[in-house]
Amino acid sequence: MDTLNILNPDPPLNHRFGVFFFAGGRVPNPIDTRFQKVSGLSTSFQTESISEGGQNLYSHRLPTRAAYNNLVLERGLVVGSPLSMEFDAAFSLFRFAPSNVLVTLLGSQNEPLAAWMFIKAYPVGWALGALDASSPAVAINTLELAYSRFQTIHV
Repeated sequence: MDTLNILNPDPPLNHRFGVFFFAGGRVPNPIDTRFQKVSGLSTSFQTESISEGGQNLYSHRLPTRAAYNNLVLERGLVVGSPLSMEFDAAFSLFRFAPSNVLVTLLGSQNEPLAAWMFIKAYPVGWALGALDASSPAVAINTLELAYSRFQTIHV
């Protein structure tokens, strides 16, 4: 049974979280921490089917490797931040500087409840929401990152 649920039977809410970029894998980026939405936190195993000689009713499905979805971050458009410059370098110059990204789910007192580290993340997608002269909404920027692997950080 999960220790978190023993101490707090209420499931955590999903609206308190932090995203932290570590340039070069070590130095935290203090500017690019506020995001409206984080998605793509999922993984699965690819499998290979192995047929057993003489067995026609089933085959054995064995795991071969992990497959990861891209990490997708949404926020209001920020011009000139280190993360924005990294995306600009990737899409303008085809220059990549992978960094580690920590996503942390926070409790009501901003205490970490769960955390995931995305290793060697790099830009693979960028989008800006529609510009609309009839609506005073914030311009939403979507940043998409691929990564080598992720690991759960026990907090």
